Amino acid sequence: MTTESELEAPAETPSATSDSARSAAAPDAAQSRRKHVQPVQPVLEKLFELYPHLFGAEFLPLKLGIFQELLSSHPEHFSRDALKAALGVHTRSTRYLQCVAAGKQRHDLQGAAVEAVAPEHVYLAILELFRRRQARSAQDLRPKLRAQLLAAFKTSGLTRQDYLTRVQTKDAESTVALEDAFAELDQTLARQEALRSAYENSGKTVAEFAEMYGMDRRDVTRALEAKG
Repeated sequence: MTTESELEAPAETPSATSDSARSAAAPDAAQSRRKHVQPVQPVLEKLFELYPHLFGAEFLPLKLGIFQELLSSHPEHFSRDALKAALGVHTRSTRYLQCVAAGKQRHDLQGAAVEAVAPEHVYLAILELFRRRQARSAQDLRPKLRAQLLAAFKTSGLTRQDYLTRVQTKDAESTVALEDAFAELDQTLARQEALRSAYENSGKTVAEFAEMYGMDRRDVTRALEAKG
């Protein structure tokens, strides 16, 4: 994966550690984050000043290669290391991951949509947002995660095999989440196929079929029109 791609995707999930180790490391980690964020703040403020349509009230996915364009366009404002660090902070922020997970187009410096976000970047953003939200919630958010993963898969336009090839990671939790999502999809498709078969063999109209099974006619229509 290219440097720009790494800047635009969430960091890999760290290996598990004990609660005591995490607690002991927390003050040092927090101090390290503050030391890291402080030097990049002026760079982030300058990016907002120059490109409010990308770094302002609404974040937009950035086109690949925008790092080099920013360096070339504003050598008086940005050094390579400071800009790289600032973009790393920006693209790992929750607000940025949200726009990537939503499948918004990548944009250039002028604010024009130029390319789609790769399916694997959408996938990683969804997973990272889930981890952050689940860590703060007592509610089980996995059903919502499965729904988001399935929506992202359908939006990708890829076959299941191609999608799995694109998004595969070494993270077991991510793999299980996607497997569960596809298992849920298979169950839905099986129910839809059974309903279509029953409808075709019934000789009834949609309204009659829905009434016979105590279903909402709109639900029957959606099921009959659904594609796997």
